[in-house]
Amino acid sequence: MAKVLLIDDEVTMVQMVTELLRREGHEVFPFSNFNAAVETLEAQCPELVITDLYLDKTRTHGLEILQKARALNPPSTVIVITAYATIETAVDAMKKGAFDYLEKPFKVDDLRLCIQRALSYNDAISENIYLRKQLKKKYQFNQLIGNSPHMQGVFKMIERVADTDSTILILGESGTGKELVARALHFNSRRQFAPFIPINCSALPENLLESELFGHCKGAFTGAINDKKGLFQEADGGTIFLDEIGSMPPVLQSRLLRVLQEKEVRRVGDNVPVSVNVRVLSATHEPLEKRVEEGTFREDLYYRLNVIPINLPSLRERREDIPVLTMHFLRNKVSSRTGKLFSISRKALDVLGAHDWPGNVRELENAIERACALCEDGTIRVADLPPILRHLATAEGGEDVVETPQAPPAADAVLTVGGASALPAHAMSQPVGSLRDYMRDQELTYVNRALAQVNGDKEKAAELLGVSVATLYRKLAEEDAAG
Repeated sequence: MAKVLLIDDEVTMVQMVTELLRREGHEVFPFSNFNAAVETLEAQCPELVITDLYLDKTRTHGLEILQKARALNPPSTVIVITAYATIETAVDAMKKGAFDYLEKPFKVDDLRLCIQRALSYNDAISENIYLRKQLKKKYQFNQLIGNSPHMQGVFKMIERVADTDSTILILGESGTGKELVARALHFNSRRQFAPFIPINCSALPENLLESELFGHCKGAFTGAINDKKGLFQEADGGTIFLDEIGSMPPVLQSRLLRVLQEKEVRRVGDNVPVSVNVRVLSATHEPLEKRVEEGTFREDLYYRLNVIPINLPSLRERREDIPVLTMHFLRNKVSSRTGKLFSISRKALDVLGAHDWPGNVRELENAIERACALCEDGTIRVADLPPILRHLATAEGGEDVVETPQAPPAADAVLTVGGASALPAHAMSQPVGSLRDYMRDQELTYVNRALAQVNGDKEKAAELLGVSVATLYRKLAEEDAAG
């Protein structure tokens, strides 16, 4: 249920609407005084505000409440009510951000329906904000793992060029994370809310690739029973990522060059070009210069694509990152998916560091996932690693010492000692916050426990908690805002 702030200078109206809202289970803050309402508005940040447009026979106060509510972070949804309705006042209120407008006198059912629609809208917005935050968080620079000088140089380059429209060529062996870099570039640019469209140029035959990229008209070829937009049109305003660009057939290279030069595409079977605004990112695991020398890749296209190159090192060139990557996969991939905590012995970690990893980071991730599935007690040992790695283990030493992938406890974490909970000594001197903040933190902790129990399935977690999925998303959005 939601927090609702209600303000009207008619006491009977306030009482009637308050009773309705409380019967629906909402937490209501009713007011007939402007100044008190503003203080509570800023302190409580309610999901919904219902305000009379004309308070104390002036219009200013109602619009001021509306503007203050919309300026909150996140903004409140606002329903405006008034007995002095005109087209001009309705338009003015909607322009300033009101969700809906009710004229007095109104039916109780009309108000109830309006409130339901406003809260559903608010839930949808909260869910959208949460999902976008999660998406951006997933592809932030700090989600690209590595402390080595090679990777630090890559991170700096990404940060410098992410918010430009320059075409970028990402170079690196298979499995080094080229698409992850492309997504980081997109989701940290001004295009982040527009589409990101990836396509593997080596995965489709020439005729299908042309249709996929540029689209086709009905009847352009056998099987073209409808008009079809190409991926360049689908990515309009956003980013298209052309993986394995070196395998693109020569005829399509010419068409791609035209797109880069003219900013327009022409569908198969169509004579009319269509303008597109798309940033092009491409990637290859082989040097394009060699393809240019062999005559299989256009030199002019190569220079168009290679405005800013980003070179990703192989894993064997940054072995110091292997322990960090291993802990990342254990903690953030396997444990978050299974709900189980895994550790790895130092000897097994040494074996991982000695391997050359021809499949790079992707091969390492697969090896960790396999080992977690086979280990018996939650600790990965040499025997749990793929056979190709076991011969790298030295005969000396045991596997007693275990590296744990768990992050160190936060400053205010509760430590478990002998089955009982005890606070760290330094926590005794920490200041105590409000009870409301404490209760909110406990609620969010419980929500996260439910999510862990069902392996992150939000529908199952909502059912377990006895709330709607929209309410769960709102709680998670509150956690992001607090964090």
